[in-house]
Order: sequence, then structure tokens, then C-alpha cells
Amino acid sequence: MPTLLLGTRNGGKVREITSILEDSGWSFSSLREFENVGTAEENGKTFTDNAIAKARFYATAAGVWALADDSGLEVDALAGAPGVYSARYAGENASDAERRALLLTELAQVSAAERRARFVSVVAVANAGGTVLNVSEGICEGTITFAPRGEAGFGYDPLFVPDGYDQTFAELPQDVKNRISHRARALIKTYEFLKSCNPEIP
Repeated sequence: MPTLLLGTRNGGKVREITSILEDSGWSFSSLREFENVGTAEENGKTFTDNAIAKARFYATAAGVWALADDSGLEVDALAGAPGVYSARYAGENASDAERRALLLTELAQVSAAERRARFVSVVAVANAGGTVLNVSEGICEGTITFAPRGEAGFGYDPLFVPDGYDQTFAELPQDVKNRISHRARALIKTYEFLKSCNPEIP
């Protein structure tokens, strides 16, 4: 079975990705198993730019096929922020809780009707030579709560209620989130690519 490197050290993200791609005919490793591989820079202006750059970097650095995603939260009342800076919104070393707290502070005077937002995810797959073979995008529309709710998930999950639901991503059962989330929607497209491709493609 061919192995695909998941370009992340985030345990929650690894579990989410592998649960969606587990029947694709591939096995998976993460950056935790490649200690000598550094961290890709994320200085692109779009999620697509960053996903492609990360997939290329990890694939060539590790010499294997690699998958990388770039995801973030776009809040209408903040003109699309934090966007591509979602992971660095409160500073490079800030915790998830600190990022959530900053976002809620920024939205403190924003009414419920104006708290529209969306999660966006772009997933890229590159071969060992750094050639990008597939790029998929997923979007999930919803709203931002006034306080964190739920213990599951990671990042901004406790603040985001997807359209059609009353619970946040951190309150919803994992199987539901893995069906409707932005990353799930991008990964389902990636799953079809992985199922159909031959790992010996140059």
C-alpha cells in the first residue's frame, strides 16, 4: 500500500484527514515521523497558494508523495479576516484559546445577524519531485457564536455553527463534522483522486 505524508503536526488534523481518506487505498504518515523535515513557509496570498507551497515543500523535503492543506475562517464583519492568517491571528505562538478570544473581542459589538462566516479549505497533493497532481477546495458557510461551545475539534471549531445546524463544530458528532466541514468537502474530492491514481505516476 502506498504511503502519503500528511503535511501537519497537528494531531487533531491528522485524525480528521485519515478518518476521511482511510479507504482510499493509501496508508498515512505525518510530519511527526519526519523530524528532520522543517516547516514550510506560509506567505501566500490565498489558501491555494499556501496549500500548493506546503505540498511541494514537504514532498521534496521528505522524498515522498505529500498532502497539505491550508484552511481558515473568513468573517464577513471583519472584511474576510482572519483568512489566510487564521493560524497566526493572535501571533505566531498564540494558543487556539487566545485566537478565539481575540476573534470574539473583535466581534463584541457585532449583532447575531451580522456574524456570517465561512470556513475554507484547500488540499493539494504533490509527488516526490514536487509536481502538484491535485488541488481540491471545500467551503462551509455558517455563523460565529458569542462564546465558545463544545470540547471537540480544534482551532475555531467551538465558535462556528454551520448552516442548517444549532451546534458548533466542537459540539457536533465527529461523523457529522467529517461529512459537512470545509476540510471534509475538500478531502472527499481528494479521496476520489487518490482512489483513481497510480502512485507510480511520474
